[in-house]
Amino acid sequence: MAERILSEHADREVSAGNFAFADVDLAMIHDVTAPLAIDAMRRLSEEVWDPERVVLLFDHQVPADSVQAAENQRKLRGFAEEQGLPNFLGEREGVCHQVLPERGLVSPGDLVVGSDSHTCTYGALGAFSTGIGSTDMGAVLATGELWFRVPETVRFLLEGKLPEHVSAKDVILRLLGERTARGAIYDALEFHGPVVEDMDVPGRLTVCNMAVEMGAKAGMVPPDETTREYVDAHSNPSDSEFRDPSPSPDAEYSDVHEEDLSGLEPQVARPHNVDDVGPIGEVEGVGLDQVFIGSCTNGRFEDIEVAASFIEGEEIPRGTRVIVTPASRREYLRAEEAGLLRAFSEAGCMVQSPGCGPCMGGHTGLLAPGEVSLSTSNRNFRGRQGSPEAEIHLSSPATAGASAVWGEITDPREF
Repeated sequence: MAERILSEHADREVSAGNFAFADVDLAMIHDVTAPLAIDAMRRLSEEVWDPERVVLLFDHQVPADSVQAAENQRKLRGFAEEQGLPNFLGEREGVCHQVLPERGLVSPGDLVVGSDSHTCTYGALGAFSTGIGSTDMGAVLATGELWFRVPETVRFLLEGKLPEHVSAKDVILRLLGERTARGAIYDALEFHGPVVEDMDVPGRLTVCNMAVEMGAKAGMVPPDETTREYVDAHSNPSDSEFRDPSPSPDAEYSDVHEEDLSGLEPQVARPHNVDDVGPIGEVEGVGLDQVFIGSCTNGRFEDIEVAASFIEGEEIPRGTRVIVTPASRREYLRAEEAGLLRAFSEAGCMVQSPGCGPCMGGHTGLLAPGEVSLSTSNRNFRGRQGSPEAEIHLSSPATAGASAVWGEITDPREF
């Protein structure tokens, strides 16, 4: 898939290991990375190459958590007005990696770059989507193209059917534990097989979101009828083209990972590495000071609904804080209309407006020294959510919901 998409956008056939200049379909910048990218652009051009192909939004520090953040956002508002960016979304919409797919800005076969490492999320829709640095983004903003080394591709063939209370997050955590954080450096990952075919798009977004945690350049799912239904539901009706960059039957891979996940247990990543993963039984009973349900990995309505199914009607223990942050305004409203936000509040949870704050330790939900957190986000590095002396575990929404009720890491299958 990576070779097919990059070949199309480079206007010549390329294969793994080649270098290519390729035309970009969409560029995404947010409040933290945009200032540096714009400074880099100014050294090449005073204008973006195509205002309609640039998305600018605020999600990491919203509402502004410092005078500097407020100044940056004011400057970015001025830039958006100066450049006439129709896709300037400000601070209202939510986390970039949820907002772009749900607004129909990404389609199968697209080449998308973002100045954020988890831009690989959009590969769930059959795009080649990857994170780049702010200097590279400056070149894209000015010219609309960027050079790439065409990655090798690893094929994951995931057989079987997931058991109850085991989800896409458990799948990607399991794969991370097996491949390690350096197991796919600069590779493109393709996810195939019955387990992936059974996933809805939110589940596929979760899997591709964490491809970068293996060191991968991109994570991708071949588009199918599930993809088509999602794209049709979220795109402008006039956008009738549906490209299919699926690999050819004789495609060559640098590695093939085959696994039957029928017996997969809920998985948890232990502090302080995302690839230190094991079945929940190895950490069950660990006391929790905080549970975070949200982020670009697991902040969608489907994730919130699963967590709420454990929490609704319960009372959160006094010693545990639970933070719920829907990934976007649309997902927030869906959860509100379903009564989920009220259920969380009645149980004693704190419900927040969409944003990245708790995931990145930005300005909400910081951990004190010695505190222990369980999070549905994507990274548990030392100091990621506050004190470097705190500990962060990663899990699925089901595990987070069950654990929130008991104030300790709990197997959701026991409910």
